[in-house]
Amino acid sequence: MGSAFPVPQSPAALAAALARTGYLADDGLATAGYLAIRLGRPVFLEGDAGVGKTSFATALAEATGATPIRLQCYEGLSAAQALYDWDFPRQLLHLQAVRAAGLDADPATLEAELYDRRFLLARPLLAALTTSPCVLLVDEIDRADDEFEAYLLEVLADAAVTVPELGRIVAEYPPVTVLTSNRTREVHDALKRRCLYHWLDHPGLDREIAIVRSRLPGISARLAEQVAAATARMRALELLKPPGVAEAIDWAAALDTLGATELTAELAAATLGAVLKYREDTERVRAAAILDPGAEP
Repeated sequence: MGSAFPVPQSPAALAAALARTGYLADDGLATAGYLAIRLGRPVFLEGDAGVGKTSFATALAEATGATPIRLQCYEGLSAAQALYDWDFPRQLLHLQAVRAAGLDADPATLEAELYDRRFLLARPLLAALTTSPCVLLVDEIDRADDEFEAYLLEVLADAAVTVPELGRIVAEYPPVTVLTSNRTREVHDALKRRCLYHWLDHPGLDREIAIVRSRLPGISARLAEQVAAATARMRALELLKPPGVAEAIDWAAALDTLGATELTAELAAATLGAVLKYREDTERVRAAAILDPGAEP
């Protein structure tokens, strides 16, 4: 199988293309993405919530002009829910139309008509195998069950699925696949071995400032610096949910909406709900007295 995916010339070229979408990837992530495209291997991104794993897949699709398809994983997700379903209402209408027309159809012929491709509803996995070029995002694979993880491994390995009524469907051009995990449980080694692995950490202060300013071009430089520094200080505390880059952007957007050009202790306290999501975390941050913009990062 070949590839219809637009291939960047180098990791630096991919990083530049991602930057044009507003996603600032570090060298390691850009290299992992580049190799995933060139080698036709899935890339497995692991890291804390909010560090940009999901956004990477979205930006990769935008940067390369590929179609983004997302499979959100959850406990109890089955292969059938991720793969395909039959459009029963349309099948019933077709059956009624045949009967209304008074056609004496052979049962085998009628059954074949009912299970034609036009009645097949492609769920994310099948849609990704029949769309090219495509970026398939398998989001939060750690939330799915072991059985689904094993099935996904088979689909990724073969770039094919079997629909009993239609037979085997093979991707002409396999999708570029991005799997993410927040590490709520350990994903099996067999799946990780199939992938290129990259741990995505919180960005350094300078890069986070650049990310905030890239996503919010109208924000003042001073406010972006202060928000990034205050968010970094929060991550140093033992919080139930340390804020990620997404929360830093949300916080900066909230402050900018209020007309702020710099962060004050009063504004920070009033807008903590944009960056912290647990009452215990809010109390811990207030008690630590780290909202003073003059505090050290």
